[in-house]
Amino acid sequence: MSKFFKMIILGAPGSGKGTISSRILRDFGLKHLSSGDLLRSQVISKTELGVKAKAFMTAGKLVPDDVMVKLISEELAKITSSSWLLDGFPRTRPQAEALNKHEKLDLVLSLEVPNEVIIDRLKCRWTHLPSGRIYHTEFNPPKTPGKDDVTGEDLVQREDDKPESIRQRLDLYESSTKPLKDFYEELGILQVFCGTESNEIWPRVHKYLQNHLPALGGPF
Repeated sequence: MSKFFKMIILGAPGSGKGTISSRILRDFGLKHLSSGDLLRSQVISKTELGVKAKAFMTAGKLVPDDVMVKLISEELAKITSSSWLLDGFPRTRPQAEALNKHEKLDLVLSLEVPNEVIIDRLKCRWTHLPSGRIYHTEFNPPKTPGKDDVTGEDLVQREDDKPESIRQRLDLYESSTKPLKDFYEELGILQVFCGTESNEIWPRVHKYLQNHLPALGGPF
């Protein structure tokens, strides 16, 4: 019987988590799971847990850990024919400890990028609010500075892309995920990759996965 691979990816906002995740899916064929998508699936399906979660969300409250863990675990239990990569959950050590009772993970990847690098990267992002199109003054600049390529309308810098907001988000991420990473390190499944950009980090992630995925007997 195949041993399917179960892994989580951690990374601060702007760490390149989306880029690394997409490359893992492309090269290793894992199923990508977003905690937000799993939550929406249960809400749309109006399951018992989905109804509970929606009540908290409608009231502007966080969905309690026990509801989220049950909800995510039920969705993960449905996946019986492929390896998967979970993104966005757990966010705290209590969530991780509860999830561990339902799902035994093989690997937790943590992307570590210096805060100053992330701040420099994100502060250059500008958005066309009506469409959600995002530009970067260095990597993906608009044809006309400050204007959307399609409509010619003004671009704005979102509040959470301003340096002071980014720093607050990074501080919050660090304080909430340190106990989470400590837990996975205690389990012996945390693997940290440090760098300043995705193209620097990715070759090391790829080599690590190449050496570990086949060894687990999965369909690779």
